Amino acid sequence: MVGPVEWLNYHHLFYFWAVVREGSITRAAARLRLAQPTISGQLKALEAALGEPLLVRDGRHLRATATGEVVFRYAEQIFGLGREMMAAVRGRGALSGRLALGIADVLPKSLCARLLAPAIAMTPGLVLSCRADKHERLLGELAIHGVDVVLSDAPVDRSVHVRAYNHLLGECGVTMMASPRLGLSGADFPRCLDQAPMLMPGEGTALRQSLEEWLEGQGIAPSVVAVVEDPALLKSLGEAGVGIFPTPSVMASETARRYGVAALGSIAAVRERLYAITTERRLRHPGLLAISEAAREVFSAAASMS
Repeated sequence: MVGPVEWLNYHHLFYFWAVVREGSITRAAARLRLAQPTISGQLKALEAALGEPLLVRDGRHLRATATGEVVFRYAEQIFGLGREMMAAVRGRGALSGRLALGIADVLPKSLCARLLAPAIAMTPGLVLSCRADKHERLLGELAIHGVDVVLSDAPVDRSVHVRAYNHLLGECGVTMMASPRLGLSGADFPRCLDQAPMLMPGEGTALRQSLEEWLEGQGIAPSVVAVVEDPALLKSLGEAGVGIFPTPSVMASETARRYGVAALGSIAAVRERLYAITTERRLRHPGLLAISEAAREVFSAAASMS
């Protein structure tokens, strides 16, 4: 009979490992692109679970206690073995056909579906495990092999302490959409955006930054009525006539049909990009290759129509 097992939260262990390697919570938070209170909370939870203090302040830095040194050495082995295991499994090919996929929550889910559906159809035996979350949290999952790949609109920043590679799957411009209720015409685009009600994507997203820079460069100041992180909610509010909203040009026709809105005009200078972020320099998993091929077809078709 197997006795009870004391489970270890490996997320807590990973953040402890990162803090010891970086020497401070501040640097670890910057590397992982996480808030400092998030990491501090994880460290306290780990210390509470182990019943021992693991870190002590040494001037401006943190260093491991005697117990912390023991835990850190085990963490080095655990995450090292994790990397070796993934390399060994991938070296033998897609044994089970499973692919753990992290999807940044800012990506339009209808676009993701257009990539995943043909990938499943073209890869017999493929089973996808999909999880939507914040870009930063998914990178943390990638580092500890919680997911095999992250689909995101932004590449991994080199300041993040995650050994990962960016694979650009496709890119396109942005189309500004509006409900007929707003009574706007694309005839004077982009001037029609000035002082018009607008729905903006969430703070810190690649699209938000690029769009704001373009608007400022054009001398256009829309009236921002809402900042919306969820792409589906953004479109639904646009459908209700609350404001103009941006969508990737590759999705413009589908968005117009589904939400009853019309395109005011496209902005080629504002780019929406789709990346597959992996811990491997090359895409090798059959499922990932199929997703990459589907993305190439989708973005190429959109480019030929523009």
